[in-house]
Formats: sequence, structure tokens, C-alpha cells
Amino acid sequence: MSANEDQFDNILLALAEKHRGGVPEFLHTLASFLRRKTDFYTGAKQAEWEKMLLDVFRKESKLAMAAHEEKLKAREATQRLKDEKERAEREARQKEMDDNKICDISDEEAAAIIKEEEDKKRQQLLDGAAGDSARVTAVNEELSKPIEKVDDDTEKDELGKLQPNSGNGCTLDKYMWTQTLQEVELKIPFNVPFALRARDIVVNIGKKTLKVGIKGQEPVIDGELYAEVKQEESLWVIQDNKTVVITLEKINRMNWWSRLVTTDPEISTRKINPESSKLSDLDGETRSMVEKMMYDQRQKEMGLPTSEDRKKQDILEKFKQQHPEMDFSKCKFN
Repeated sequence: MSANEDQFDNILLALAEKHRGGVPEFLHTLASFLRRKTDFYTGAKQAEWEKMLLDVFRKESKLAMAAHEEKLKAREATQRLKDEKERAEREARQKEMDDNKICDISDEEAAAIIKEEEDKKRQQLLDGAAGDSARVTAVNEELSKPIEKVDDDTEKDELGKLQPNSGNGCTLDKYMWTQTLQEVELKIPFNVPFALRARDIVVNIGKKTLKVGIKGQEPVIDGELYAEVKQEESLWVIQDNKTVVITLEKINRMNWWSRLVTTDPEISTRKINPESSKLSDLDGETRSMVEKMMYDQRQKEMGLPTSEDRKKQDILEKFKQQHPEMDFSKCKFN
């Protein structure tokens, strides 16, 4: 074996890396080089150069196998020593337990025991608070109340629906929610005697489902959302160690939600105050459509023509001017 057999390793490695076909392609390049640049194949008989190649590869193969065997033996020896050491430690510990009935534990084992005890105490506190955890007013705001009186007959359908809160949503006894055209924000306070952690809470946000509660207890919310949301852009946090705040990104940014989940009482979307929504956050086309929708809603509430009605009136006026001979006195819009 040459003492400097690794002197060309860097060159050969660089060359080998350029062969995506692996060793066969690399060997083909070497054989091609010998064919094109030397008389390796023609300067000797075929049997001679074949023997030369076989001798070289057999020699290197023996060296490789011997080195591989040495590595395996060393690995096995190391594993045996490790196994023997662990067995000796187990036997020593067992002997100490048998002799003294006492066994020292490692720091990791002690930490695991402490954590287990803390979790048990924490669960006991959670179970003790189960009766009150979701029975507190969501905020200091008053609960949303039913609409008992309307200004005109066009709003008769709104009777009995809840008046929206200041955030265009609804305040219930267990939670409150607010909304803009882009998102819904939900707040759920929990009456527990300790600071909440993420591991205490269950929050599952689906495309059109929501489940929220404390682990091991009946969920506060578990139902179908009013409309679909973007799961990947919706998130939740714990606020002030007591309140879970969930932000849901709407897919349809053109409509107001009349309820959070389908089992909730309905709010009157006609009573929503659009000015609290950030129209400036919308792109130009969407903003124009939303402003048109809001304008039409206000016109209907005041008994005035909508933008579509105005468009029809303009068309009719032009037609009248073009056909003065016709009688339009009985023409009405539906």
C-alpha cells in the first residue's frame, strides 16, 4: 500500500461528484480515458490487462473488507461494554433496594415525579372549577338584548333578534364575539383559581367548526360556525392568564355574521354599524362592492331607492325621452 495513496483524494472526489450516475459512470470515465489517451487496451493482450484490473480491485476489496470487519468488531466490543455496564448498574441498584428498601433516583426521574404530582393537583383544581369555569359574563359589557321595538314595518323581521354589541357581534353569558368584514374575534373567560396555560385548553378550529373548552370538561363551544374560515390564518392566545381569545379569518369578506355558531341566538345584521369596520383594509374592487352593499342597506332602511333602483329609473327616463308618445304613468319597479 502506498504511503501517499490519499494524495489524489480531493481531485478524485471532485471528479466523482460530477458523475450523477454514481460509481458505474465514474468507472466508465476512467476506462474511456485509458482508451482515448493511452495504449492500455492495445499495448498488451486482453488477458493481461484484465488480470491487472482484477488484481488491483481484489487487493482493494480485501483491504476494504478487513477495515469493515475491524469496525464491526470495535462497535460490538463497545456495545458489549455498554451493556455490561448498564447490567452492573441495574444489579447494583436492585441489590441496594433489596438491602435497604431505599433507592436514590436521578434528577430526570425526580423531575418526572414532581411534574406528575403537579399535573394531578392542577387537574383537581380544574375539576373543582368545572361548575363555574364557563358561567361568567364574557366582559363587563351588558348582555345582548332582544329587539322589542322597530321604527317601521320594514324592520318587523328584526323583532326578537338580539341587538349587536359595540363590536358588531354578540355578548352572551359564556362568551362574547365581535366582527369586522374580515374577521371575527371571540373571547371566552374562565373562572379558575390559577393562571391558565396552553396545555389546559382545547381549541380545535375547523373550516366551519369550532370547539373550545378546558381539558377534561364539557366544551364551552362545540358546533358549526356561521360561515367558513381560513384555518391557516386563524389563531388563539391566552389573555391575562384567564381569557382565551380566538381570531377567525373569514373566507367571505362581503357578509356580516348573524351568529357565531348555528346554535347561538341570531343578531340583527341590519343594526350593525358599518363605520366600525376598517374598509381601508380592503382592496379597491372589494371596497367598492362593500360600500355599494352598505349604501343599499341604508337606503332600504330609509325606504329610499337602492343603487339598482336608481339605475333602472335612469334607464326608464332615457326611454321616456326617446318615446314621448308612450304613456308611462302606470309603470312601476318591482
